[in-house]
Amino acid sequence: MRMFSNVAKEITCVQKKIPEKYIRESSMIRGPKFLVRLKSHTVFENTPIKLFCTVEGYPTPHVKVCLFLSLSLCVCVCLSSCRCGIDDTAMYTAVASNSHGQASSQASIIVKSESKLNSRPLMMCSLETSYQLLIVQPCHFLTLFLLRFSDAILPEIKYTKINITFLETFNVTFGKEEDCVTLACKMTISPNLANLQPDALWYRDEHLLKESKWAKMESGGGVAKLTLTHLAKDDEGLYTLRMVTKGGDAVHSAYVFVEGTELMLSCAPRCSLLSALNLNRIYYNTISYFKVSKCEKVGTENWTQCNDSPIKICKYPVPGLFEGHSYYFRVRAVNSHGISRPSRVSEPIAALDPTEFERLHGVPSAPGQVVATRETDTSVLIQWAPPKEPNNLIGYYIDSCVKGSKDWDSANHKPNKKTKFVVHGLKTGETYVFRVQAINELGLSEESQESAPLSVRAALKLPSAPYDIALLYCDGESMVLNWKRPAHSGGAEVTDYYIDRCNVAKKAWKEVNVPPIKERLYKVPNLTPGSVYQFRVYGANVVGLGNASTSSPPFKCEAWTMPEPGPPYDLSFIEIRDDSLVVEWKPPVYTGASAVTGYYVDMCKKGTETWTTANAAAVDHCYLKVKGLQTGSFYVFRVRAENAQGTGKPSVPSDRVCAKTLPGSQEIKCGVDEQTGDIYLSFESCQMAEISKFVWKKSYQEITDFSKGLAIKTSGSNSTLLFKNPDKEDVGTFSVAVTHTDGVSASYKITAEELAKMLTLSYDIRNPIIPLKTELAYKILERGRVRFWLQAEAISSAVTYKFFANNKELVNCEQTKMSHDVATGTIEMVLDHFTEDSEGTYAVQIQDGRGKAQSSLVLIGDAFKAALAEAEYQRREYIRVKEGTELYTVANLKKESAFHWFKNDVEVIPEVPADLGSGVCKLLLSQFSKKDVGVYKATISDDRGQDVSQVDISGKVFDNIINDLTRVAGASAADLVIHCTSEGIMLQCYMKYYTEEMKITWAHKDSKITASERMRVSGTPAMATLEIVEPTEKDKGVYTFEIKDSEKTNTRHLELSGQGALFWFSDRGKVVGGLPDVVTIMEKKTLSLTCTVCGDPKPQVTWSKNDQEVEPGDQYVISLDSGKFASLTIKGVTLEDSGKFTMAVLNKYGGESVDIVVSVYKHGDRIPEIKPSPTPKRIMPPTMPIVIPTAAKPASAPAAAPAKSPAPAPKSPAPSRSVRSPTPSRRK
Repeated sequence: MRMFSNVAKEITCVQKKIPEKYIRESSMIRGPKFLVRLKSHTVFENTPIKLFCTVEGYPTPHVKVCLFLSLSLCVCVCLSSCRCGIDDTAMYTAVASNSHGQASSQASIIVKSESKLNSRPLMMCSLETSYQLLIVQPCHFLTLFLLRFSDAILPEIKYTKINITFLETFNVTFGKEEDCVTLACKMTISPNLANLQPDALWYRDEHLLKESKWAKMESGGGVAKLTLTHLAKDDEGLYTLRMVTKGGDAVHSAYVFVEGTELMLSCAPRCSLLSALNLNRIYYNTISYFKVSKCEKVGTENWTQCNDSPIKICKYPVPGLFEGHSYYFRVRAVNSHGISRPSRVSEPIAALDPTEFERLHGVPSAPGQVVATRETDTSVLIQWAPPKEPNNLIGYYIDSCVKGSKDWDSANHKPNKKTKFVVHGLKTGETYVFRVQAINELGLSEESQESAPLSVRAALKLPSAPYDIALLYCDGESMVLNWKRPAHSGGAEVTDYYIDRCNVAKKAWKEVNVPPIKERLYKVPNLTPGSVYQFRVYGANVVGLGNASTSSPPFKCEAWTMPEPGPPYDLSFIEIRDDSLVVEWKPPVYTGASAVTGYYVDMCKKGTETWTTANAAAVDHCYLKVKGLQTGSFYVFRVRAENAQGTGKPSVPSDRVCAKTLPGSQEIKCGVDEQTGDIYLSFESCQMAEISKFVWKKSYQEITDFSKGLAIKTSGSNSTLLFKNPDKEDVGTFSVAVTHTDGVSASYKITAEELAKMLTLSYDIRNPIIPLKTELAYKILERGRVRFWLQAEAISSAVTYKFFANNKELVNCEQTKMSHDVATGTIEMVLDHFTEDSEGTYAVQIQDGRGKAQSSLVLIGDAFKAALAEAEYQRREYIRVKEGTELYTVANLKKESAFHWFKNDVEVIPEVPADLGSGVCKLLLSQFSKKDVGVYKATISDDRGQDVSQVDISGKVFDNIINDLTRVAGASAADLVIHCTSEGIMLQCYMKYYTEEMKITWAHKDSKITASERMRVSGTPAMATLEIVEPTEKDKGVYTFEIKDSEKTNTRHLELSGQGALFWFSDRGKVVGGLPDVVTIMEKKTLSLTCTVCGDPKPQVTWSKNDQEVEPGDQYVISLDSGKFASLTIKGVTLEDSGKFTMAVLNKYGGESVDIVVSVYKHGDRIPEIKPSPTPKRIMPPTMPIVIPTAAKPASAPAAAPAKSPAPAPKSPAPSRSVRSPTPSRRK
């Protein structure tokens, strides 16, 4: 108490020394300043010492104390102790800082003693949280008293240097009001640490931007984005992105210009009323006054004007508001031209008393980045950055939430004062996210950003030491060792082992292996016979090397020669239950004088030393299920191997095991998959670690052969063993164990009887029966055809079926047409000729996926006679038009009957003679068109008299035939193909039948093409064509062909996007000019025919005379200079040189040829007058196929394969140059 009294007196004294002028300036903002600085002291040991200093500044400075101290020693304030020690010798620094700057003061304390001080290196350390200070704060002055220190020294904080390099940046941006603009930067962060991500700060004209509906910010993954969702004039300015890290920042800036939209007024306000309207100065003088409007709900049109009289200045007090209500405001400007559009709507403003408003806005800002790290398998350590505006912070609340859900749970019930917290009670293996809120006396802050998702696992550690090193075999120069894996893996799999050895006589440990050992069985070589050795083993995981095991018992290096086998090893337990467990082991390395024939398992109950044998007879496999155990009791087991010479040494005793079922344990479930018919064994684990694996075994041997249809599917904590091809060999015991758990395991025995039942059920699932609504039935159709049909409950588009007649399979053809309808489930066959030979049994077999069905119909005897009579009745006097190309008539004919066809009373001789035997007579109308309009008659006469039947093909009947033809042609229309002609390119659409009366349309880029000399629309009976004469770049694009009937429009597309189709017009060989049409020359003169040619690649030039190629020689000289200038020189022309000369220019894309008439006259003769008759250039098509690249086409109907046309299609003049377009998909 006396010490505190003295301190209070000194504080009062210090306050009196403060100049009065500083008190009067207490409300001024300024950086820290030391009024009374620290002073150095030299004292003897056990002498009390006091240090103090006084600091001024506003806001109140934050003070921390640092010191230079002898290594490993520092002290903390202790108010109850007032004596110094030698270890208190150091240099002390007080650092005061606030938002306006920083100041410091230093002082040395030297404590002397009679003994000589040891010199130790000095190091820097922060005492911000490791000492106690007495701080007196009168107004904005801060007085600091440092009494005595005693605690461990803290290491210097070293920040990780993070380098940021911008890869892509935003440039100067121009936008219009109401546009949406995104500014983005891509960068590399090195090193990229999840816990040390940089902060992305956006500024506009040096003002920090915050997230709002007008500005959306994104950061992460090496990208920072700012999206201005609704541009306004306010948004114009210099935008800066600062990527802030502990080691510095990276900055990029660019200007954003916002252009006003065209309105009835040239200028409008560009910011809200509440942000102190800053009008564009250019237009300010033109504005007459302002109108202010308010609204209680944004997004509605309930805006009411606030001012009745004009406002001439940029501020206005709004009356008539209700306290507690929030309002939005906007402003419009008025000038001589009218009213502008409204300004951007302001943020909501609450009508509150100023003091209440200040109270509501005094809560802390949101805490900074939240980082979660693993601690245990049920807890996580959370750390976060404090809020930038603490506002008298009281503490923090931490919330946790399972990833993917929105259920947030509070982790603490009272404020946590530190910026770290351990969240307990979490579920192992579950993934969580965390957030933090700050609180002060006014309320809670906004939530921080969520942490990165974290799976709850124990933090990785070093593994514990291996143990129980055992000798399995010795040959006199080496030893085979085995050991047990570490009891604790440290959260990661132990993958490596290292062995040390020690010759007991020399007592020196040496490394046995440098490369790590992966298995727990190792042969130690190069040992000295007769020597005694000890061994120790280390385990390692991803964290590092664990501790060494205890030394093994001494092993003498003597060769084993005993006839009995050596000890088994690697005992383990699975399927631990309340009264049983299964022991597994590995066979001995040393088998003795003969092979091992069996094993005995001994067990010893805890609390006794008596070993009892669990199996009366030896087992010949390496596992044994031990039953009759006492629930909750602990047991130890060992195994002995036996051969013909006797029983060998027992194994190393196992770890003790408790006979108790693991809580939550489940058994293996066996069943048949209802979808696939696969037999399965499924197991759900009650425990899972991050590195856990499911190990499936048959007869306790791990399953590694999956060639016979076995498969393992694992998802989370569930694993399934599937039998894809089950058979009788799958009888036996199957087991599963889950690694890195507390012994989670189970087994299931499949018996022969159970397997037989499951095989039957599997067959029924894989071979289901398709349910039928109706069985196979028949119906007599027109012209005496018979329809056989049935209806299933449901079928898919992949259904297949076969029809049979009298056990003979029928094929799908004109006589037996088969079809199905997925929508109704109907399957049918139409028999075209139903005669006396059709009597018998009809059947159909259906398969849809794995489902099958069969149905049959018997038509014999009276039932058949009735069906046949009805079919014959329907055939009588039947005539109809089929696809508009054939006329049928069916009559009651005799061999003596005379049958004739007439058109407009003129007899027509059909190509197919009348079949008087079958009674079917046909008249084929090939290439049906308007020329076939007329009245057709069929006459028949014999001794019974004469009969006539006729049909008038004109008007609506003709239109119906054309419509039927159009439907058939549209369904058979193939893909569009390109064909090169001598004048251009031709688009062709092959189809079953084509006539010009059909309704077809060609379009280019959705514009209908009208037939012209350049766009020639035509066709043949086998195709519709569009020829483009001398195409240019403008002819690129999508071409559409439509063929329309009364019900449907079939469409085909082709896109000319590549250059191939146009190459041979732009790049083919051409004659540019220079040659005359007619040349007259006197004999014995020299004639030179020269012109310019072009083409890419360079063309070849040939000359011919009267269609015979000119051979170059002494008289005829042919040249081609630079690939451009072609010439033919005739030396000493004679009368024989008169005639027609032709020059041909040709490359791979084609070329041209021109004719020149040469007339030679004798000397002294009158020059002949020859009137030139201009001959056009002849275009030569390409001499090789042209590959025309095409781009992806708009979706269209899938084209059917080209059907056989009624008339044979003419051969293409150059089929090798046709290029098929990719098959378009159906347009929706």
